[in-house]
Amino acid sequence: MTSHSASRRAAGALALALACGPLAAERLADHVVLVSVDGLRPEFYRDESWPAPMMQQMRRQGVHAERVRGVFPSVTYPSHTTILTGALPARHGVFYNSPFEPGGVTGRWYWESAGIRVPTLWDAVRQAGLTAANVGWPVSVGAPVDWNLPEVWSIEPGVGTIERMRELSRPAGLWEELEREASGRLTSRNFLIDHLTRDDRAGDLAAYLLETYRPAFTTVHLIEADEFQHETGRSGDLVRRAVAAADRAISQMVEAAERAGILERTAFLVAGDHGHVERQIEIRPNVWLVEAGLMAAVPDRGAWRATFHTSGAAAFLHLADPGDQAAAAAARAVVEARPRGERKLFQLLDRAALDRLAAAPEAAFALVANPGADFQAAPEGPALRPASGATHGHLFEFPEIYTGFVGWGAGLRAGRGVHEIGLEDLAPLVARLLDLELEAPDGVVPLGLLADDPAF
Repeated sequence: MTSHSASRRAAGALALALACGPLAAERLADHVVLVSVDGLRPEFYRDESWPAPMMQQMRRQGVHAERVRGVFPSVTYPSHTTILTGALPARHGVFYNSPFEPGGVTGRWYWESAGIRVPTLWDAVRQAGLTAANVGWPVSVGAPVDWNLPEVWSIEPGVGTIERMRELSRPAGLWEELEREASGRLTSRNFLIDHLTRDDRAGDLAAYLLETYRPAFTTVHLIEADEFQHETGRSGDLVRRAVAAADRAISQMVEAAERAGILERTAFLVAGDHGHVERQIEIRPNVWLVEAGLMAAVPDRGAWRATFHTSGAAAFLHLADPGDQAAAAAARAVVEARPRGERKLFQLLDRAALDRLAAAPEAAFALVANPGADFQAAPEGPALRPASGATHGHLFEFPEIYTGFVGWGAGLRAGRGVHEIGLEDLAPLVARLLDLELEAPDGVVPLGLLADDPAF
C-alpha cells in the first residue's frame, strides 16, 4: 500500500468516525435530568450578582452556551416541544401556546402530548426500555412517562387547577404518594403560578422521584422566573427571588441524586425557552380588523373572515376560509395603512418568511413586535395602550430575547463554553447521552460539549 492511499484510508476512517461515532457509541450517562427554567437569561449563570449558585457552579465545572437561539414565536409551548423533539414548530405541530380556535377562544392550551406530530425523547426512552419522570413539562398530558405530573390547568367552572392536575397525573395514586412522602399537601396557595413556593414544591417532587425511582430521564419545568418577569420587568426584586427559587429546586435534585448514589452517572441539563424584553406599548391588531369589517368584537368573532391569533410579541393572521386570499389581502392592507409611527412598532412577515422560520404553517402572515411592544388579541378598546413588565415572542434579533443553557455531570466536558446553540440541539444531546434512537429533524449534537467528542 502506498503512503498516499494509506493517508486517504486514514482520512476516510476519521471522517466516518466523526460522522457516525454516536451511532456506535455507548451510553455516556445512566440518568439525564432536563430542567427548563422558563424565562432563563444567560446572565443568571454568567453574572454572579444573580442568586443562582448551583447554576453558576454548573457553568464553571461543566458546559454552557453564551446564548441559546430559540424558535418563532419565542413562547413557552413551541419552545419546550422543540427542546423535547429536535424539531421546529412547523414540523412538531405545537405552533403557539394555545391552539387557534375558529369558534372563539376557550382558554385551552396545547396540553396533550398527542398534539406532537414527531417522536419525542419520552418516546425514545420508552422504546429503549428505560423509565421517565416528569414534573410540569408543557404538552405532557397523556405522555408515555412512567411518573407523570403534567402541566395543565382548569377552564371548567367549579373545577380547580389542583384538582385537574391530580386527575391527570399518572400512575393513579402518584399525586397522593408525592403529597405524603415529598411535598405535603399541594394547594392553590403553594403550587400555582402566582406563588414563588411553586418552584420549591416542584423541586421537592422532582427530587423525590429521582431518589425513589431513579428514572433514566427526568423533565422538570420551573416557571416563576418567567411569571415575575412578566409582572415586574426584567430586574424586579421578585425576579431575583424567583431565580433563587429555581436554583434551590435544581440544587434539591442534585442532592437527591447524591443520596440515591447515582450522582456520578447523572447529567444535569438546565435550559431556558426564551429571554424577556421590557414592554411599554400593547398593540391590539384585531381592533383594526373590526374597524375594517373583517371580524366582529364578539366572543365567536361573528361572521368573521380574518383574525389575529396573538402569541406574546407576535400575531398571526388566520382566515375563516384558508383560500380567501381577498381577506388576507384586505387584512394586510389594513396593517400597511397604519401611520408610520405605529408601523415602527412591528414588522410584517409574509408566508415565505414564516416558511423559512418553520413557523405557523396555517397563518397567512404574521406581525412581530420590535423591542418595547407586544400584542393582545382583544378586539375592543384603543388599538394602542400603555403596558409594563416584560414579554417575549420576538424574533431572535437582539440580545434580550436569547435564552441560556448549562450542563454538568456524566458525559459532559468540564469547564467548556460555546458561543451559541439552538433549542433544537438539546434533544440530540440528551439522545446521545442516553444512547437513544431519536430522529431530530432540525437539531444536531453541539460540538465541544460531550466528553467523548472526537473533534476536541
